[in-house]
Amino acid sequence: MIYKIVYDKNTRLRVRVGRDIFTKEEGYGLTETLSQYDFIDEVKISHKNGSILILYNDINKKEDILRILDKISKDDLFDGKANDQIISAELSDVFFFKLSKKMIQRFIFRLILPIPLKRLMLLYHASGFIYRGLDSLLSFRPDVALLDGTAVAASLYHRDYGSVGSMMFLLSLSDLLEEYTMQKTKNSLKSSLALNIDNVWKIETDDEGNEIESLCPLSEINKHDIIRIRTGSIIPVDGVITDGDGMINESSMTGESLAVHKTAGRTVHAGTVIEEGSLAIEVLSVNDETRLNKIIDMIEDSEELKAGIQSKAENLADNIVPYSLLTTALTYLITQNSVKALSVLMVDFSCAIKLTTPVSVISAMNEASNNRMMIKGGKHLEAYANADTIVFDKTGTLTNASPVLVKVIPCGEYSREDVLKISACIEEHFAHSVATAIVNKAAEEGLYHEEEHSEVEYIVAHGISTTYYGEKAIIGSRHFVEEDEGIIFTKDQENIINKNVDKYSVIYLAIGGKLQGILCIDDPVRDEAKDVISKLKELGITNIVMLTGDSENAAKTIAEELGITNYQSQVLPEDKAHIIQDIKQEGHKVIMVGDGINDSPALSAADVSVAMRNSSDIAREVADISLLSDDLYDLITLRLLSVGMIDKINNNYRHIVMFNSTLIGLGILGVISPGTSSLLHNLSTMLFGLKSTKSVLDQPDKEGLTMIDSKV
Repeated sequence: MIYKIVYDKNTRLRVRVGRDIFTKEEGYGLTETLSQYDFIDEVKISHKNGSILILYNDINKKEDILRILDKISKDDLFDGKANDQIISAELSDVFFFKLSKKMIQRFIFRLILPIPLKRLMLLYHASGFIYRGLDSLLSFRPDVALLDGTAVAASLYHRDYGSVGSMMFLLSLSDLLEEYTMQKTKNSLKSSLALNIDNVWKIETDDEGNEIESLCPLSEINKHDIIRIRTGSIIPVDGVITDGDGMINESSMTGESLAVHKTAGRTVHAGTVIEEGSLAIEVLSVNDETRLNKIIDMIEDSEELKAGIQSKAENLADNIVPYSLLTTALTYLITQNSVKALSVLMVDFSCAIKLTTPVSVISAMNEASNNRMMIKGGKHLEAYANADTIVFDKTGTLTNASPVLVKVIPCGEYSREDVLKISACIEEHFAHSVATAIVNKAAEEGLYHEEEHSEVEYIVAHGISTTYYGEKAIIGSRHFVEEDEGIIFTKDQENIINKNVDKYSVIYLAIGGKLQGILCIDDPVRDEAKDVISKLKELGITNIVMLTGDSENAAKTIAEELGITNYQSQVLPEDKAHIIQDIKQEGHKVIMVGDGINDSPALSAADVSVAMRNSSDIAREVADISLLSDDLYDLITLRLLSVGMIDKINNNYRHIVMFNSTLIGLGILGVISPGTSSLLHNLSTMLFGLKSTKSVLDQPDKEGLTMIDSKV
């Protein structure tokens, strides 16, 4: 690629390759190519002038970036798709273009058009407001459209053309702002529903007729391919089950939280989750052709996802309209002055309330997205602000998301290497942090393996069962191995275990009815966990609860280290959900934070649920909020953001009522004219709307988080 460096400072580099060198879609593809490098944080490309802006995080990587650009040729360009960041930027560009166009048109038309033509255009635009007002009147629907239509018609009747023009112009700007914020919301909602799956297990048949599973990029999966999806995983395609059976959570499609049992011959859809079982699926649709993506494309505005405070504001806005009309009528009857009555009519509480509340909610959701938090609806942000209790799962949430396998101890017929190899072979089929630790350790030691076992079965919160060379093989918790499967531990094995269980979490491997090895997992508490819990208490979370399947000693040690007084150990998945229901029955509003398959019942039971970055597919599916960074401080940011949103809305209410009441009073006293009243009202509505888009966060650093001016 031939280019010219036009800006180079610190970790910001801009090059220009020339006009029309690549298309808009090829620019998207080029963004994908450059963004795959870890040291490149952001890429902004303009196909119009061939500009490429690269923001990177290591000043020593500049030469590497230039070498990458040097190697890109015309043949390397491909049509890509716009990512969320690009779509958001394009929406902003379109909004500011339309805004500028409206303002320039108004200025030019007022300056150069003759008065008769200006009046004609005014009547044309006014007819739209009057038509919508008449429609509301004939439908006995006292809403904002009726009030706006009445105000426009009354001003025209009094030949107050200046007021009509100003009012319609400001209302059009309000509509433009609302359209922009709604589009941003739809984009955020699409992002939260989109699947982010890179690889799947593809089933193929070898020359001898044996089935072989291989990990394959989803992008390489085609129609009629067969893939294997197991417990806890999202189904990434539309297809038909060819083998196996499972319980499918279809809440993303139907809204029904209860899982549905499906067997061979039944249809499954992308975005649904296997709660239990293992399925071989023949692919019928993939990527943009799936039913989920068609649903996403049809999304306009989900009433169910609105914040309760937003729905209340919209109802309040329409309910105020009759009182505004009544006040206007009373003013005329008492004063017999149509000018004073028109001044009152020009002021509308509902317009500002109806605009600023959804804008505040949408702005907060967008701000959350910018802080790498995906929220599936405004109501979840509101619930997070109102919660007084937070329940943590321990493993992967309060402890590190990337535990490490530190000891492999053989206890039977197999060598250490065999124990590790067999364990990794079984665990690699499941996306869990402990499983990943075992698989990574085997890879680190070069213990690569064939599929030497039969189909694996995942037993939620217990372990995995399969057959290894004709013998039953199980791996999981001691409860699963000893109590559920009846494996008897010898005294020597007990001694080995007792020397290792105090410091580490232990996974047990049994083959042929005998314990063959233990795997010790180091899962230390996150460095920031204690500070985060302390600050959550300062922000109004009065009840901190930790739930874990670990032993009492392990749970007590961690609870004391973090300053948690309320904890429960050896908890099963169904117990977690019951515990949360009990807390809710005591009158508490509950946040549940988890990451595993076994957390999904509790996540569903909470008032609002949060999934960590490395969560299982089903946890992300069930959760209302997903954190896209591996940082517990995001829980504090989310609290500040949600409470700030509620405070902003309540402050808007107070200021709108005070300002518009003052305008009504001045209009009744005859201090201001209808034109001035209309101008000040609509201008204030716009200003309140713009104010509602402002950030509620002070961008606090993680060493000393500052509190927003709010009492939780």
